[in-house]
Amino acid sequence: MVTRVDHKGKIFSDQVQKQKVVSIVQTDSGRIRGVLFQDPDIRLKDNLNDRAEDFIAMEDVELLSPQGAVIDRCPFMAINKRHIAWVMPATSEDGECDQGPH
Repeated sequence: MVTRVDHKGKIFSDQVQKQKVVSIVQTDSGRIRGVLFQDPDIRLKDNLNDRAEDFIAMEDVELLSPQGAVIDRCPFMAINKRHIAWVMPATSEDGECDQGPH
């Protein structure tokens, strides 16, 4: 990452590019569907196992009932990685996985 400083001392750095992945996250207390942000050069598994950060960010979040119905919505949520049981990609409103080639 390159950092630049203008003549007034203002610091500018390169913007970090993240890949958006629509996912379903199962936590200790419930199921969440939303958009995860992933570094395109790192596997999601590696991001989840990275101890440098305790939380992952999600946007356009839907809290789901055990039957899959939307209970609540919020624009942003930070999820503590210690409470995640599993993560899977979601490609449709009903949360079905993409069965195409990976």
